[in-house]
Amino acid sequence: MTTLAAGTRRAYAPPALFAVTTFSSAALVFLVQPMVAKLVLPLLGGSPSVWNTSMAFFQLALLVGYFYAHALQRIASVGRQVVVHCAALLVAAAALPLRVNEWVGAPSSEHPNLWLLAVLALSIGAPFAILSATAPLVQAWYARTVGQAEGKEPYVLYAASNLGSLLALLAYPLVVEPAFSLWGQRYGWSAGYLGFLLLMATLGLLVTRVRAAAPAAPPRAVAPASWSDRLAWIGLAAIPASLMLGVTTHITTDVASAPFLWVLPLALYLLTFIIAFQARPAISPALTLVLQAAAVAACAALLPFRSTFFALQFGVHLIAFFLTALMCHQRLVARRPDPAHLTEFYLCLSIGGVVGGAFNAFVAPVVFTNVWEYPLVLALSCLARPWGRLDKVPPGQWVLLVVGVLAAAATPVAVTFAQGNLSTASVVGAFDQSELFDLGMKTLLILAVICAFLVRRRALFFFLVIGVLSFAAEAAADRTDVRQSWRSFFGVMRQSQTYVSSLGGEVKMLAHGTTLHGAQALNPAYRCNPLVYYTPRTPIGQVFTGLQGARAAMRIGAVGLGTGSVAAYARAGDHLTFFEIDPLVVRVSSDPAHFSYTTECAKGRVDYVIGDARLTLSRQPPATFDLLLIDAFSSDAVPAHLLTVEAVQTYLERLTPDGVLILHLSNRNLDLMGPAQAVARAAGGYALAQNYRPDEDPQGSWESAEDVVIVAKNRAALAAFEADPRWTRANPFLARPWRDDYTNLAGALYANLKTRWTWLP
Repeated sequence: MTTLAAGTRRAYAPPALFAVTTFSSAALVFLVQPMVAKLVLPLLGGSPSVWNTSMAFFQLALLVGYFYAHALQRIASVGRQVVVHCAALLVAAAALPLRVNEWVGAPSSEHPNLWLLAVLALSIGAPFAILSATAPLVQAWYARTVGQAEGKEPYVLYAASNLGSLLALLAYPLVVEPAFSLWGQRYGWSAGYLGFLLLMATLGLLVTRVRAAAPAAPPRAVAPASWSDRLAWIGLAAIPASLMLGVTTHITTDVASAPFLWVLPLALYLLTFIIAFQARPAISPALTLVLQAAAVAACAALLPFRSTFFALQFGVHLIAFFLTALMCHQRLVARRPDPAHLTEFYLCLSIGGVVGGAFNAFVAPVVFTNVWEYPLVLALSCLARPWGRLDKVPPGQWVLLVVGVLAAAATPVAVTFAQGNLSTASVVGAFDQSELFDLGMKTLLILAVICAFLVRRRALFFFLVIGVLSFAAEAAADRTDVRQSWRSFFGVMRQSQTYVSSLGGEVKMLAHGTTLHGAQALNPAYRCNPLVYYTPRTPIGQVFTGLQGARAAMRIGAVGLGTGSVAAYARAGDHLTFFEIDPLVVRVSSDPAHFSYTTECAKGRVDYVIGDARLTLSRQPPATFDLLLIDAFSSDAVPAHLLTVEAVQTYLERLTPDGVLILHLSNRNLDLMGPAQAVARAAGGYALAQNYRPDEDPQGSWESAEDVVIVAKNRAALAAFEADPRWTRANPFLARPWRDDYTNLAGALYANLKTRWTWLP
């Protein structure tokens, strides 16, 4: 090997410059992902699928970038590669400043995936793809300069690249989002892109000089990669990519579809690359295999139990995902090729990312009626573990396999038996029968978890126990009588039934994710009684009955349909319009086979407008509605763009002079009362607030706790409610008002936790 003089090499191409360049490009690439997703999020209702589809697009753009870097290696001259790449960076800069391109028109509720992909391609596709090519391209240049001179592998630069990505992701929710408006973020990123172009040109110039000064090295004979190697690279990359989106959907469905939560799984995903590609990994592959087995077994058992303490669920899922992704990436590194095939290796990694992302974003929502892709891929990841010698399995391992499978399989059988035979009124000792059943069910699940961990050294055995355990836990956790489920781009809906004594029989319920969105009694005597959030005693019911007592007919608007419960208030002279983003919700709630509030109970006209409420309401004439209900915040995915100053100004403009705006803010995980009261004042309205907590369920009703702010253009419109002691004047100083370029969901989450946990400052 010809060695370049140390002084010459370091004068022209400092190794640190390679690391700085890959670090900078990765930081820009992963800083723009949550930024662009936040730009388009308001246009698609805050659905977690926005992030999944965006991630699938970014993985596809990454593949384009890696393919471009691989193809560029066909140019023998590094100098020509530099010229081509800098020219490509300059051409891609035509898409700047960063913005949502409007060429594809308004969002489509029927085909949101296609609309979002088109918008992302036009808005950020070219800069993102070209920036993504930096990591493999710079590593290839490193291999042909520093690597040839000193025999160093270039793969360590991939750790620097992922470190830049990780720090950028952490900086977005902690620094960028709270401190800068979207305008500042867009133009700041655009300036950073132009600065990177200069950095890349500098590195390219120095690399060209090094190659010109160095004697040509004789070519080395390197065997081509086999197809089995390529398929292994793709598979080991696809599993973590799919799991990242699966766990993101799971945790954001329970809190909010917000960038500050989206970045956590992605940050852990990048951290696994950093550890795996280190020369001396902080976590050894052997230790990873032990920890991953324990975490996956615990995760499979806990996954369906949504009522489990959220912090525990949150931690278990993220730990299981992190260790599984780390295991796959460490096994990927163990199979890395000679640097001569470096760009092909990264191209296969990118293909795997696209396969995993496309499965979650495009295939699973069509094939599955629930979020089955997450437990399915989690179980399949077990097959990436070492298989061991299946021809020499000790008898004890067979026993553990059989016991684990039988213990797990017995759980759903026990559930089926218990639902038909156990009575909570029958007490045995200190426990009733249901408590004894729960204890037995948990014992079986724990036994299966232990057996799974003990057979971890054989991937097939481990996979079989985890697969049965996942199914068993799902059956054990599902205690409601789910009659039907549906899935759309906007989430999973389930119709179930339960017995409510105060209503004299069964009640149909509609849940979106883990949030109840309405219910209707089957008893004819109570079928048209609005339930849960909408009974006459709740704040929403108080406003409806109060205004109807003073007005013979009303024009009513309601954002968020659910089961259509508020249609029960529509009198013969009233006209009610529902604004709903998900066409599936309209089909379910307007079908008497499921719910009949809109078809049987409403006496006046009921119609529907499909699309994002910000857009569809803005098209309504000013001074249209006597009453406008914004009921979109109790959902698991909170559309924060419906609670900004600009949004509330739009709502107030659509109210008649004495009209009333209702903001229903009940949410399990976010305290939205503070921001809403601040927004009401900043929007120029007068507001009252009420935190309603029901008494024992009265006969003929079924109520829920409720947080509501009502807003009007003037104080006179709320005079009747201000005289009611249940309503208090709004306090606009509890939080900073949200605007279209500033929201603080992290602050709302903290405020909610603070009210629950008194030790928080």
